[in-house]
Amino acid sequence: MIILKSKDEIGIMRDSGKVTGYILKELENIIKPGISTLDIDRFVEETIKKNNMIPTFKGYGGYPGNCCASVNEEVVHGIPSKDRILQDGDIVSVDVGSTYKHYVSDAARTYGVGDISDDARRLIDVTRDSFFAGLEYCRVGYRLTDISHAIQEVAEGAGYGVVREYVGHGVGREMHEDPQIPNYGKPGRGPRLAAGMVFAIEPMIVQGSYEVETLPDNWTVVTKDGKLAAHYENTVVITDGEPELLTLME
Repeated sequence: MIILKSKDEIGIMRDSGKVTGYILKELENIIKPGISTLDIDRFVEETIKKNNMIPTFKGYGGYPGNCCASVNEEVVHGIPSKDRILQDGDIVSVDVGSTYKHYVSDAARTYGVGDISDDARRLIDVTRDSFFAGLEYCRVGYRLTDISHAIQEVAEGAGYGVVREYVGHGVGREMHEDPQIPNYGKPGRGPRLAAGMVFAIEPMIVQGSYEVETLPDNWTVVTKDGKLAAHYENTVVITDGEPELLTLME
């Protein structure tokens, strides 16, 4: 069941989203060669708690981190570690959730570390572009898979793979609510969008095959072929007009 959010509920999520968006914007200046993914995690935790919010990911299903920090071929759910030192040329995807008054905002970005290759930069850019292609269909009257299809068209049109096993989702009092939002599929299917729906839309795009596997830590998801992966996510409100992005700070 898709839960429509009231204006008051969206207002709370807007407050949460500002903190999540701020974190992801600040990480543009923090992420550089020589820092560890645990350094990223500490910044996330400190910022969320300083704003009287709760790190959503900490303890979720037993997850040990305050954020997910996934490097290079890691698609999602990379566990922050003091031993994972970012190197010049790496890319790192950071996924953050903030909970405020029981409501969640959820967003992710992929960052280049130092000087990255043109191929890596293009992957990051196309992943972002695919999100905004999907956003065009986040309007009353479209169907859910119109979003999915638009994302797939951009990503595959650029020669990339679209991860199948992990998808976007509704978000609100729970981090994962109905509906699931695949990043691929035929258009014109699923429920029609209505004002008050709130989604976490999150393309996970890879350089090669979309096949993935989970490492022995039971969390970190990597590409089977070892090629790079990128992730871009925002919490999006369906309104009577333009969609509202709760977690984007330009």
